[in-house]
Amino acid sequence: MKAERSRRMWVLTTVSLASLMTGAAFFSQNLLIGHQPTLPTDVKVSHAKELSSAFRDVAQSALPAIVSIETTGKGAGRRVADLGEGDDGSQLPFNELFKDNPELRELFKRRGVPNGGPQGIPRQHGMGSGFIIDASGVIVTNNHVVAGADQVVVHLRDGSQYKALEWKTDPRSDVAIVRIKPAAPLPILKLGDSDASQVGDWVLAVGSPFGLDFTVTAGIISAKGRGQGILEREDFLQTDAAINPGNSGGPLLNLDGEVFGINTAISSRSGGYDGVGFAIPSNMARWVSKQLTEHGAVRRVYLGVLIQPVSSELAQQFNIKVGQGAIVGEVLPGSPAATAKLEPGDVILTLDGKAVSNPRNLQGIVEQLEAGKSYTMEVLRDGKHQKIDVTIREMPKNYSVANTKGKGSKDEAEADVKSSEFKDLGVSVQDIQPELAEKLGYKETPNGVVLSEVAADSPADQAGLKAGMIIEKVGQKRVANAKEFSEAMKGLSIEKGVLLLVRTPAGSRFIVVSK
Repeated sequence: MKAERSRRMWVLTTVSLASLMTGAAFFSQNLLIGHQPTLPTDVKVSHAKELSSAFRDVAQSALPAIVSIETTGKGAGRRVADLGEGDDGSQLPFNELFKDNPELRELFKRRGVPNGGPQGIPRQHGMGSGFIIDASGVIVTNNHVVAGADQVVVHLRDGSQYKALEWKTDPRSDVAIVRIKPAAPLPILKLGDSDASQVGDWVLAVGSPFGLDFTVTAGIISAKGRGQGILEREDFLQTDAAINPGNSGGPLLNLDGEVFGINTAISSRSGGYDGVGFAIPSNMARWVSKQLTEHGAVRRVYLGVLIQPVSSELAQQFNIKVGQGAIVGEVLPGSPAATAKLEPGDVILTLDGKAVSNPRNLQGIVEQLEAGKSYTMEVLRDGKHQKIDVTIREMPKNYSVANTKGKGSKDEAEADVKSSEFKDLGVSVQDIQPELAEKLGYKETPNGVVLSEVAADSPADQAGLKAGMIIEKVGQKRVANAKEFSEAMKGLSIEKGVLLLVRTPAGSRFIVVSK
C-alpha cells in the first residue's frame, strides 16, 4: 500500500511538471535537475516597478503631512537623539552613538544637536520628526523629542514654519502632541490599525535622520510585541527600515499610507542603523494622543499587581498553555487588586471579556478601562476557575512599581537564626526577623523564609535563586517559617519541578526549580 501511494504521488508530480513545461516556455528542463524556475527579465522588472510605484505613491501622499521639529531650551535635545544617559542615569536607546565615532559627533555639532558633553551649556538645540493628525494643527511626536524644551518650532514640507503654541507629553509611553496655528487647514495622516499589521508587511519610515529632513527608508515589520525595557509602557513594532537619530517621532507607514507606528528607538552596537528599529504601535499612539488632546495628560487606571508571563516550566506547574494568561507574582497594598482580594499565584485569564496572553497585553487592556467601573476578571486559582469583580481606579500621578519597593538587597543573608538544609534543592532557609529584613532592604518584614545559602551549581542556583531572597510560597502553599517550608516540601519531586514564589525588594515572581 505504501509503495502504491509513492507510485501515485510520483505520477501526479510528473504530470504536473509535464503540464507546466508545455504550458509555460520559461519553465525549462532545469526543473528536473533541481534548479528553480526563473521569471523572464521583463516580468522581474515589472514586479520591481510595481513595488517602486507603491513606495513612490505612499511617499508623495504622506510627505506633506510630515514635519521636522526643532527644539530649544536648557534641557531640550538631551533625549532628542536618544543618546547617553537620562537624567536618572538610565541608558537611552542610542546611548553608544558617539562612542568611538568622532565624525558623527562633529556632524551633530554642525546640525545643532547636543553632544552630551560638558554641563553648563545655557541653551541646547535638538531635532526630531512628527506628523500631523488634525488639520487644525495637532502633531504627534515622541515625548523625548520635546521634553525639556522652552521653544518648539515646526517645519513643514512646503518650507513654512510655525512656533508651537503648546506641547503635551506622556513620558510613560514616550508619546507627545504639539499644537500649531496654521494659516489654512493642513494635510493629515491617518492612524491605521497596528493590530492588523503582520510580520513581513512592507513599511516606510519617514523623518529627519541626522538632520536630513524628510528622508524615506523602506523595510518590513520584523516582529511585534517587543518590550526592550526602554519605557514603562511599551509594546513595540520592530522594523528593519532604516531608523537613525532624528527619525524619532516620525511615522512608520504601511502601503496604504496609514501610520502603523511612531519611530522611536534603535538597537545598535555602533550607534547607527544596524537593521533593528522600534516603533510605538499606532493603536497605543491613538489612545495616548487623544488623552493628551482632550485632557492635556493621560488618565490611566491601574490594577496594582506585579505579573509575569507563562513560560513552559510555569505552564506545566499551573496546568495551562504557554502564553495563556499572566501570573500574579505580587499584589500591591491598597491597590484595586488588593481590594478585589487577588492573590499571588492567581493566573489572570480574561479581563472585561478580553483574553489575556501576556503581561503587556494585560497592561494594554487595563489602562484603557474606565475609572470607577467594575469589571469581571476570570482567574485560575489552585487549579479552579473563578470570577472576580474588580473596581478599577485612576492611577496616582506619582505611581510607579519602583516606588513601592525597597532600596535593594544584599547578596547574602547574615544569619542570626539556625538554618534548615534542603539538599535536593541545594538551599538552606531560615525564619526571617525584622532586623534581617531591614538589612536585606525591605521596608516591612515580609512573610516567608529567607534563603541563607544556595549551593553552587545546585538546581536552585541554576534556577536563579540567590541568598537573601525570600520564599513566600511552595507550590500553592504559603510558608511563614522554616517548619512550614519543610512541611510544604514533603511529597514534592525535584525531577518534576518545585514551584516557588520568590520575593526580593524589587518584587515577587514564580520560579520553577528542577533537575
